[in-house]
Amino acid sequence: MIFPTLQFAAFFALVLPLSWLLMPRPRFWKPAMLAASYVFYGSADPHYVLLLAGCTLWNQALAVLIQRTEKERRRSGLLALAVVGDLGLLGWFKYYGFFVDSVATLTSRLGLAAPLPLLQVALPIGISFFTFQAMSYVIDVRRRERRPAHLYDFALYLAFFPHLIAGPIVRSGELIPQFASPRDPRRIEAARAFGLICGGLLKKVLLADLLATRLVDPVFGAPLLHSRLDVVVAVYAYAVQIYCDFSAYSDMAIGIALLLGFQFPQNFDRPYTAVTLQDFWRRWHMTLSRWLRDYLYIGLGGNRKGRLRTYLNLMLTMLLGGLWHGAAWHYVLWGGLHGVGLAGERYLDRDRGMRPVRHPWLRRLLTFQLVCLAWVIFRANSLGTVGELAHQVVAGGGRTTLTAVVVLGVVAGLATQLLPATPGLQARRMFANLGPIAQGVALAGVLVVISAVIGGQGVAPFIYYRF
Repeated sequence: MIFPTLQFAAFFALVLPLSWLLMPRPRFWKPAMLAASYVFYGSADPHYVLLLAGCTLWNQALAVLIQRTEKERRRSGLLALAVVGDLGLLGWFKYYGFFVDSVATLTSRLGLAAPLPLLQVALPIGISFFTFQAMSYVIDVRRRERRPAHLYDFALYLAFFPHLIAGPIVRSGELIPQFASPRDPRRIEAARAFGLICGGLLKKVLLADLLATRLVDPVFGAPLLHSRLDVVVAVYAYAVQIYCDFSAYSDMAIGIALLLGFQFPQNFDRPYTAVTLQDFWRRWHMTLSRWLRDYLYIGLGGNRKGRLRTYLNLMLTMLLGGLWHGAAWHYVLWGGLHGVGLAGERYLDRDRGMRPVRHPWLRRLLTFQLVCLAWVIFRANSLGTVGELAHQVVAGGGRTTLTAVVVLGVVAGLATQLLPATPGLQARRMFANLGPIAQGVALAGVLVVISAVIGGQGVAPFIYYRF
């Protein structure tokens, strides 16, 4: 069940009034919302619900044990047990096949037989997100930054359907306190919520899916069949596609949560205007960036153990961040490229006091080019595809297949990065001042446009669903 479908619309049309009806009675509201979230998750495969429930009970039990234990060594041992369980769950479902394939490739090159059987393990949707949220909860308890929540609260925090499938990665301290008292329906930011949902739908359908089907998928699928210009534009088109696709999901998730009365953290802040790679990671998938910083980079020692250790910690954090995105070596390489870039920036800027490019716009342009080159590694199915793309850029000729619609989509997607926030705020205020009939007409107009664009094909799955 994905957001821009009739199935989800029917689900949410039932859940929204039920939520507001039961919210003054938390005894009934929490189990009802938990059940609704499990129905949402189980719509893909009912077995996934057992997995999510098991993860919830495992982490809650260990969080309670950690809270009741005073000895630091035992608290650390219990935390290690919780993290090993979460990583084991993630590793089995997401990385078992990758590990076996890698070992088999290595052993075959050495002339040895493959030591492990290859099993087909289905990847449960959202597992990368809810395991990270579970780990952050237990780590916060271990650090004495939070006390264990009630089981209902923790279960609902982990399963809350707006963020369950593809984030944002919401911390327990950001959401669980909001369960403590009923939300006030008179204080709902409906205009902002509808603006986020409609804007997300438009970004997904009019930009992300259009660029994917008209240019990105054909070029990356068969680079040698396309011209040099097609390949170059496809690189920038993918940068627009992945931003519009993922930020669209985040916007819709935040908007849906707002309609239910809950605030989620912002997940994107015009990332392609970043002046450095560090600045890019402050703006791109912000909840994941903060998670990697607070629970991995700082846990490894951060910048507290000397210059070389800082560089190593940056590399390890980004390598693991790349691996989190997918069980394939090109994701690891993508993370490694960002790790090298971050370490290089730190060496030049902080450690040597050098800034080779000083003008902000030139720094933005350089950073954007580096990010786009790394996206090529991220999107390509193999290093062979990367080589074919590079070959076409150098030697590829032929006739271009670009259309005016595709070029306009790339330009429009990049232009959204340069727009200030003020026009969006003004548009939301204008929408809020409209009467209910006018608001309904505006929303219906957006839905008509989207229906006309997608026709009978439906909306393509979001890119981050596979992570």
